[in-house]
Amino acid sequence: MAKRPAIKAPLIDLSGTVIHDDDASLPIARRLRATSAPFRFRSDHEPGVDGPPCAAGWRRTGIDTRDDEVWTSLGAVNALLRAKGGGGGGGGRGACPPRGSACAISVKSPALPYDSVVVAFAPARFDYGALNAAFRVLMDRPFVATHRARYPGDSDGALSLGPGPFVAALEHATGRTAEIMGEIERKFFEMVLSTLGSDARDQEGVVAVIGDDVQSDLGDGAIELGFWRVLVRTGKYRNGDETRKGIRPPDEICDSFSSFVESLLDK
Repeated sequence: MAKRPAIKAPLIDLSGTVIHDDDASLPIARRLRATSAPFRFRSDHEPGVDGPPCAAGWRRTGIDTRDDEVWTSLGAVNALLRAKGGGGGGGGRGACPPRGSACAISVKSPALPYDSVVVAFAPARFDYGALNAAFRVLMDRPFVATHRARYPGDSDGALSLGPGPFVAALEHATGRTAEIMGEIERKFFEMVLSTLGSDARDQEGVVAVIGDDVQSDLGDGAIELGFWRVLVRTGKYRNGDETRKGIRPPDEICDSFSSFVESLLDK
């Protein structure tokens, strides 16, 4: 693999990268601040806190995060819906809401004035009734999804279905294409980078994106923007992921996020 260039800002996936079965990475945020590089955490999950930012929720998991350091897919969706004049910030109704959301679709009354359909990671709501109601609402409403991940790592160590297959089902049924505002999309990355300040954006070096899924974390927007793509062997990583057919290999592979940070500190 090529030699790592100077890193000016790491963008770090939380689930499976920082948070995984071995919790050695949890205190690493403090060590990361010892580097000169500003950083941001990113996630498709919000642990019990509605709306961005969700640093308080992640702090309860043991990660030392600050309010401006955590960016989520739902935060990007909120911003998008506000720009469209629809829901956002909990103000609008949406079909298939994320876990913990106060907004819920009534399967018995799909004709209620929903202004959009948002599909996020909501395992308990991916049933026929909710998806059929979303299908009916979708005929003339905005269709937004947080991401197309096919599978996340589950609490039992196995893989389980993510929202991607359900997004694909609704797209197939309606002929519509969801607007994706997840953590691997170019628009999401650009939104996060805009918060780093001009000094960080203009300094020499590259932005690094670090994750445990070579396709969902390190694909799409990260490739388009020329980020240094770092795959860690934790979380949902499985041997051989980086050599699967159709996958663009990462620029760097590390055993863990902790080892990546230690290597930054050694330089």
